[in-house]
Amino acid sequence: MRLPPRLHCSAMMGALPAMVMEAVAHSPEEALRPRHLGRAKPLRFRPWLPGSVWGDVMEPRPMGGRLRAIRRIAGAVLWTLIAVPIQSVLVRLPGRAKVSFARTYHAMLCRLIGLEVQVVGQPSRGPSVLFVSNHSSWLDILVLGAVIEAAFVSKSEVGQWPLAGTVARLGRTVFVSRKRNSTGKEASEIQARLAAGDSIILFPEGTSNDGTRVLPFRSSFLSVAQDAKQVQPVSLVYDRLGGLPACRRDRPFFAWYGDMDLASHFWRIARRSGARATVLLHEPADPAAFPDRKALTAAASDVVAEGAATLRQNRPAQPIALTARAG
Repeated sequence: MRLPPRLHCSAMMGALPAMVMEAVAHSPEEALRPRHLGRAKPLRFRPWLPGSVWGDVMEPRPMGGRLRAIRRIAGAVLWTLIAVPIQSVLVRLPGRAKVSFARTYHAMLCRLIGLEVQVVGQPSRGPSVLFVSNHSSWLDILVLGAVIEAAFVSKSEVGQWPLAGTVARLGRTVFVSRKRNSTGKEASEIQARLAAGDSIILFPEGTSNDGTRVLPFRSSFLSVAQDAKQVQPVSLVYDRLGGLPACRRDRPFFAWYGDMDLASHFWRIARRSGARATVLLHEPADPAAFPDRKALTAAASDVVAEGAATLRQNRPAQPIALTARAG
């Protein structure tokens, strides 16, 4: 039986609240989901190569990115295999050839993996300089090694890594452990290096981070500063990715911290193009101009943090003078 028009409208209006309540009861995603699918099962896409590394979709042309990464990694490994025997001979010879070649090695490695290095300021050319820098990635070693002729201070675990440990030892890296009973011996080795005229690169934060900030410097790491003739703060920021200014979202792409895997991180870096790191070398200062070690640590930490903040904001940066805090 067909209902009169008025009764038909009344029935529809009565059913409308029930339909609205049913729609409200579901989540927004459920409300937008089609009720009937044209296919019995949804489409499922699988990567043609297994593994999470191969599923990296950050590159617009995945195959091009992979070929680029393979080429860069092969070039870096080949260059390292060539450089290791050369440096093995140079470290046994007198003079500064081993120091200069180490800088050449790091500079070439940056070029091979597609990382441009921009330098603002000048590294101190004097002997016995203690460079203090912020730390966010293993890439910091390559970048700073390409700019500064100095030896690094690194954790003892690095010396156990295959190939990387050999390169670090040939670079005359000072390895430090986290055991308190060996702290005095390691400090003595750094003091002996500074007394001999060598320069040292130190990361006073004590660990790497996500690259969006600078952690406070630890004064214990600057216990050897009185043996240096100069202390020079360094701010290091990765400020370009894909040829465009890097933003906060891009910082963790360069950062290597926590339990990240080195091989997969290297793979992701090698896939991308247009990456750049900027090294801001601040004005050096005589450590004797500061009343104590804590005052020097606080001043250096402030200078590095201020310079890094300017670089992260993609603003022009200038070297900052290292002076003691007022009061």
